[in-house]
Amino acid sequence: MADLSVEVERDDRGALVRLVGDLDKLTAPLLKEALVKLLAEARVQIVIDAAELEFCDSSGLWVLVEHQRKVAAESGSLGIVGVHGVLQRVLDVTGLKAAFDHVIPAEL
Repeated sequence: MADLSVEVERDDRGALVRLVGDLDKLTAPLLKEALVKLLAEARVQIVIDAAELEFCDSSGLWVLVEHQRKVAAESGSLGIVGVHGVLQRVLDVTGLKAAFDHVIPAEL
């Protein structure tokens, strides 16, 4: 069974959301729940740390894209840092990298 840890560090208007493990159909609701909670707290400056994300499928990607739209509607932003592996490939191939305010690859 896939496993995902979602760790949230809050500041005044935003948050750093650290993902560890697999973001897929089974675990995407965990991330969505955390992001919805942040939006309810008016935290609209979000950075997703994907450095320890091992896998991401279309379900996980959709949660990220959907939340990007929600924070943009509130004059916020959503960026992804530490991008590598499957997530980097999917963002490159689909052109969805442009949907986010910033996408920063992991340092090798």
